[in-house]
Amino acid sequence: MKRNRKVKILATLGPASSDEAMIRKLHEAGADLFRINMSHASHDLMRTLVQRIRNVEAACGRPIGILADLQGPKLRVGKFAETSVELKAGQTFTLDDNEAPGDATRVYLPHPEILESVKPGDRLLIDDGKLHLRAEKCDGKSIVTTVVSGTKISDRKGVSLPDTILATGVLTDKDRADLDAVLAVNDVDWVALSFIQRPEDLSEVRKIAKGRVGIMSKIEKPQAIECIDEIIALSDALMVARGDLGVEMPLERVPGIQKQLIRACRREGKPVVVATQMLESMITAPVPTRAEVSDVATAVFEGADAIMLSAESASGQYPVEAVATMASIAETVEREPHYPGIIYAQRAQPEATGADAISLAARQIAETLRLQAIVCYTSSGNTGLRASRERPEVPIIALSPVIQTARRLSVVWGLHCVVSSEPTDLDDMVNRACRIVVEEGFGKPGDRIIMSAGVPLGTPGSTNMLRIAYIGSDGQTGI
Repeated sequence: MKRNRKVKILATLGPASSDEAMIRKLHEAGADLFRINMSHASHDLMRTLVQRIRNVEAACGRPIGILADLQGPKLRVGKFAETSVELKAGQTFTLDDNEAPGDATRVYLPHPEILESVKPGDRLLIDDGKLHLRAEKCDGKSIVTTVVSGTKISDRKGVSLPDTILATGVLTDKDRADLDAVLAVNDVDWVALSFIQRPEDLSEVRKIAKGRVGIMSKIEKPQAIECIDEIIALSDALMVARGDLGVEMPLERVPGIQKQLIRACRREGKPVVVATQMLESMITAPVPTRAEVSDVATAVFEGADAIMLSAESASGQYPVEAVATMASIAETVEREPHYPGIIYAQRAQPEATGADAISLAARQIAETLRLQAIVCYTSSGNTGLRASRERPEVPIIALSPVIQTARRLSVVWGLHCVVSSEPTDLDDMVNRACRIVVEEGFGKPGDRIIMSAGVPLGTPGSTNMLRIAYIGSDGQTGI
């Protein structure tokens, strides 16, 4: 199944898209990998969805990635005697460790880590920012605040802390149980970690995962922006989670931060996903708004590796149409005359490594000689990542003998992943590459391709060779 675009599409599964037939329709419409939201999925449902995705993968013959998105800490106030209360700007309101029902002066906050971490002057945003409180006095057991704006608070509303770094890590007991269940399946490729604040938040999940899944850090806290380079260095991929990010900081800053994160990830060669409300109106409408089309187009123009659908594909009325629309927008943007110039203007300088030097040379040769495709042999996935970092004009076919590597690379810009056994020698390497290019629809007899690989063959991390070949008249051999 050949895609006519470089950017990938990540579709969330849910009530509207959990049966196998619908998953296949979403894949055929353009979804390259699927997200399972562990905030809503039980362990049994997660295992069922994984099996259904793998059934679709087997039927379609394409590697499909699976992302399990951990819920992260959900911070909420307690309950009120009257369900909700009305507040006034300027009044005092207290959050404390008293479990009694709340009233117009106070409410229970069942999170001692917040009571211990908030400092005077810190903001507390309740119910997605509808209520804005400012901390005045903090003693570790209560937070006395002033109401800055907003007039209402009700049972179990969420609490956001844009100015506060919590002493505890981001993995909750539920997350640990979910992570154990995901790893036990041994068929999930990525785990997304919610509400990252600092590099240290990645250490626990790294120890538990032990390299069995890629770690995708969701950037949705202002604190993460302050140490983003360190977080990127310790992550396998990033997600720009614009929903919570837009709650905890001024909305007008989010587009600039999105650009900053995409460019930082491109410099490091780490995949980056742009998420949240990209085609929100398609939850209930068969077509998007013009603003949504522009939003998706902006992410594509910036060179994001993947763009994500949330409720649009999980619970919306038009999941297949949403995926097809996103694919159509991406394809159209990538055909725009200005697209190459914008993408290539942001290209990072290669690092002083053999893989980067080979990837740079492969791109330059392919574009100079107008070759049909770049073919890279990759066991660990690193060669594929470095080839994608160059953002070449020509297609990249990533051949890997490791199905897990091919699945994990399904989120990476421009990579068409094929599972193929290790070549036995150089002639087999050339012939195999030429045959697959033809079989996958990227070339025909007489076309030229360029290959990168490591010699000795089958040695991970040894990319050190380039080879140009003509596809033979039989489409099976190279010259």
